[in-house]
Amino acid sequence: MKGSLIQFSRSVVNGRLYCSPSSLPPNNKLFVAGLSWSVDEKSLNDAFSSFGQVTEVRIMYDKETGRSRGFGFVYFSKDDEACCAKDAMDGKAFLGRPLRVSFAVEKVRGAPVVVPRLTGTGNADSKTR
Repeated sequence: MKGSLIQFSRSVVNGRLYCSPSSLPPNNKLFVAGLSWSVDEKSLNDAFSSFGQVTEVRIMYDKETGRSRGFGFVYFSKDDEACCAKDAMDGKAFLGRPLRVSFAVEKVRGAPVVVPRLTGTGNADSKTR
């Protein structure tokens, strides 16, 4: 789906939003960032359930403090439901914070992680080089 445009037609039936994407997303798993620390699985489920059947909600927590890391995942039963939810919820305010919603990308185990190097940031190491 690289480089393809997804177009939606929306309709509301009995207070529920329906979307018909012209092409399906890569998967039914959404990455949701920008979550307030007060968000729990139930409130996130409630926020996304109007777009279809939510099968799982996972919020990532800090192992040491137990506090939310500010992001999580929402799984839908169907790809088109995830597509509709992404389109509708990306950029929307939820408990006072704008959400960033995108399709989740599966991690490739054992793949190297590339971190860009920042220069000129004012740290002590950059002055000695």
